[in-house]
Amino acid sequence: MAKRKTKKRIWIALAIVIIFGGGSFFYLNGQSSGNEIEEEPHVIAEIGSVVEKALAVGTIEPDNEIQVKSKISGVVNQIYAEPGDFVREGEPLIEVRPDPTPLELAEAKRSLERTEIEKENLSKELERMETLLARNLVSQQEYDRIAQQFDDVEVREQINTERLELLESGRIMMGETLIESVIRAPIDGYILEKMVDVGEPVVPLTSYQAGTALMSIAGMEQLLFKGTVDEIDVGKMEEGMTAEIKIGALPGQVVIGEVSRISLKAKQQDNATVFPIEIRIIDTQGSVLRAGYSANADIIIERVENIITIPERVVVMRDGKSFVEVPGDQPGSREEKEIELGLSDAITVAVLDGMEEGEKVLERPTKTLTVR
Repeated sequence: MAKRKTKKRIWIALAIVIIFGGGSFFYLNGQSSGNEIEEEPHVIAEIGSVVEKALAVGTIEPDNEIQVKSKISGVVNQIYAEPGDFVREGEPLIEVRPDPTPLELAEAKRSLERTEIEKENLSKELERMETLLARNLVSQQEYDRIAQQFDDVEVREQINTERLELLESGRIMMGETLIESVIRAPIDGYILEKMVDVGEPVVPLTSYQAGTALMSIAGMEQLLFKGTVDEIDVGKMEEGMTAEIKIGALPGQVVIGEVSRISLKAKQQDNATVFPIEIRIIDTQGSVLRAGYSANADIIIERVENIITIPERVVVMRDGKSFVEVPGDQPGSREEKEIELGLSDAITVAVLDGMEEGEKVLERPTKTLTVR
């Protein structure tokens, strides 16, 4: 009986030890976990590149785009080429059927009739002067004057005849030159736009009026980016700088260009001062470009490679100097470190001195607003 009581006491003592021992373990473990210091947010200084760019906004356009116009008035009678067609210089584009007003036609006919009457009268006068000259009754000078008038009226008769013929048929032959109402391609190129349809009236191009634009034609071999750049960036730019052009209709594709022109005069656009620029496209990278594509161009102003870089957000500027915060010697402490900065693209900045690759840079503490 005494042995049973002794064993029971031993088991009770062991249970008490286990309970108190386990509680102490969990308590101490909880205490140690609570005292563990979490690592602060940071970035790593690493080797990279920084590129300073200027942004230009514009469109893709052909270097040489021509508007085709007519030199005679009339109505569009036939169209030989459509937008997208490639045409060679001299190939027919549009036929314009003469459509003179009744007044124009009447004036042309009456002008020819008057000239014919004048020619007939001068012909008779010239014959009479020849007879008088043979009898020495008039001077050679008087005879030459009548002969000159007769030559002039013959030229005017020819002009009026051709004018009437052109008004009536739209086609005349002047020596070996054919003058017709068929408008032909002035250059090799693609038809970009057709501005008229069959039956529409055509106003001719003259020295005092612009005339009706019939078609636009351009060679697509040489394309340009034409756009504008903000006045803040234009002072850093030079002709010959490389540009990376991103086409809105071709996501993910980049076209390489070279700045070919920077305007000397600014213009106002959306309440901002901008400068027009042109970028000559030198490598399409396999992309098929079309006139009128909207695009953005990143003009490479400066580029540095293989240099230590950090995010610009972790840098503090004070008294003209640059500082970052790095982990201190004591756990959870911070130390301020002065560094020398180089080129920046407003997101990443190059570090010229004061930092090594792989070094930790602490994020700047987040400031919060206290609402009372």
